[in-house]
Parts: sequence; structure tokens; C-alpha cells
Amino acid sequence: MLKEFRQFIMRGNVVDMAVGIIIGVAFGTIVTSLVSDVIMPPIGLLVGDVDFTNLFAVLKNGSPVGPYASLADAKTAGAVTINYGVFLIAVISFIIIAFAVFMIVRYVNRLRNQMDRQKEESAKAEPTTKECPYCLSSIPLKASRCPQCTSQLETATN
Repeated sequence: MLKEFRQFIMRGNVVDMAVGIIIGVAFGTIVTSLVSDVIMPPIGLLVGDVDFTNLFAVLKNGSPVGPYASLADAKTAGAVTINYGVFLIAVISFIIIAFAVFMIVRYVNRLRNQMDRQKEESAKAEPTTKECPYCLSSIPLKASRCPQCTSQLETATN
């Protein structure tokens, strides 16, 4: 069982997937920091000196009873809150990550299409077969004898 598990782990797909997940988590951390630390503070200043991480609605007061100056104060008091500011930051982070993934997939698809076109053009440009002048069957371009009628063919070296 251990040997089968090792074979499973060492398959290329599993290793590639693990690397992708690790890079994805690291990228998500970078985007979260970008949104929380770089994008949202200026937006908060433009909107009227608002800290989005402290936007919340109290559903049930804790002890002591609110109003609470910050989300941390509300949580310390045991209040039940809806944290719509944190949710807004998460939505903006998701949009940035989704757009980045879209751009990567778009670029990869363009490269793939270019490679496919190049393969098609090279396949059309270079014939790989020729016709036997005696039996008219299709034979490889480098053949010196026809496999169908066994006729000796003229080659470029003869």
C-alpha cells in the first residue's frame, strides 16, 4: 500500500497540481495584501475616511452593550455582527484574482492557437508521401522501392 501511495504521489499530475495550489495560495496572499493594504485605504479616504475592515452591522449586542468603535471591540464584547466591510474586501480580492487567472488562460490559449497554426502550416508545406509512378499507390517520400508493386524507384541519390 505504501508503494502504491508513493507511485500515486510521484505521478506528474499530482506534483503539478500541488505546485499549482502552493503558487495559488501565495498569489492569493499577495492579492489580499494588495487589496487590504494598497487599494482599500485610498478608496476609504475618498469615500470619507472609512476603514472597510470596521464596516459591520450589529445583530445582537454583547456584554457590554454597544455601540462599538470597531469590529474588534464588538467581537471582544461577544456581539453577533455582519461584517460587510470584510466581505467587500474579499469580493474585490476575488475579482482581481479571477481577472489575473483570465488573463493567464487567455495568453496560454493564444500561444496554443499559434502553435496549432504553425503545425498545420508545416504539415501542409512539407509532403511526407509521393505517388508510385507504376502502381499509383501512396508511398513514403524517401522510399527507394514501392511496397505495393516492388518496383525500383528513382531517388535523389541515384
